[in-house]
Amino acid sequence: MQSIRSGAEPGGAAFKSAFSAAFRASIPVLLGYISLGLAYGLVLVSQGLPWWLAPLSAIVVYAGAAQFMGAGLLSSGAGILELALLTLIMNARHMVYGLSMLGRYANTGRLKPYLVFSLTDETYGLLTTIDPPSGVAPGHFYAIVSALNQSYWLLGCGLGAALGATLSIRAEGLDFTLSALFTVLFIEQTKAIRS
Repeated sequence: MQSIRSGAEPGGAAFKSAFSAAFRASIPVLLGYISLGLAYGLVLVSQGLPWWLAPLSAIVVYAGAAQFMGAGLLSSGAGILELALLTLIMNARHMVYGLSMLGRYANTGRLKPYLVFSLTDETYGLLTTIDPPSGVAPGHFYAIVSALNQSYWLLGCGLGAALGATLSIRAEGLDFTLSALFTVLFIEQTKAIRS
């Protein structure tokens, strides 16, 4: 297993420093992903789909807009091929901004596949505006930020699906939360970077 910095063990002070910095930086994503994940879970269940699809898709798909779209397509009887093609088209933007991360992800070794998979709009926004703490390997810091963000999304999706499966909640209009999250994060990023 790679260490956080030369000679340090993953559970040491460097990891704690990296985790603390990553958590603080990711609080806006935490708030947005919990809200958006709740909405997604509620929407999914309200469309007659099984609750367990929400946390499963948060792990396997992990693409909010595609997941909202997928819930609608699955409930209307669309096939897997249609769903996969539309998801690819919808998420093609990741290839464009992912190219700008090639330099940052260059020396990340075994972490690179997960970093590429977990690069969402919000994670990209964070990783391009914050720096890893001194003494911490950048790749490990990026992986912690990415894992925290995915865990927030998973938690929100699971909670929303659980609430939707146990309570009678109307889900109309909840898919707007995705647009609201993008707007809030865009405003935060323009405040952080003026150029």
